[in-house]
Amino acid sequence: MLKGLSEVPIKPGNSVLYLGAASGTTASHVSDIVGEKGRVYCVEFAQRSFRDLVNNTSKNRRNMTPIFGDARFPEKYRSIVQGVNTLYADIAQPDQARILSENIHQYLSDNGDFMLAVKARSINVSEEPSTIFQRERTVLEEKGYRVKEMIRLDPFEKDHCMILGSKR
Repeated sequence: MLKGLSEVPIKPGNSVLYLGAASGTTASHVSDIVGEKGRVYCVEFAQRSFRDLVNNTSKNRRNMTPIFGDARFPEKYRSIVQGVNTLYADIAQPDQARILSENIHQYLSDNGDFMLAVKARSINVSEEPSTIFQRERTVLEEKGYRVKEMIRLDPFEKDHCMILGSKR
């Protein structure tokens, strides 16, 4: 938001699928925004981070549902997650856009939006970040998703960008 993102699709009452929730710090802010009528499904696969998510963050937040799972296999949490308004991905994987697109396909409502925090150094430490950002954007567009905006997050997060998009 500080970098001028034109729209933040996380709103009161929304249901959000948060991929890569880690210990839940940012997910807790999302929880505050969606409020008691909203829901945040928090997917995390690292055991230690998941334990912190459950014990320190989500236990006092009734609108957070922690899910011990791997975002690369979205069908494995199908019994827990229903359709969502917003999909937020903060995963450090070399195929971030592909993982996001599979989750969009499974869970995002037709008029829903997504946010992808692209971590260039998690994809390739030697390649120019702007090249990586563009490639991740292209992956999403080739899957048929609309990229509305792409903003670099420097100096807050070095070699990161945020992609805002929609299913249509």
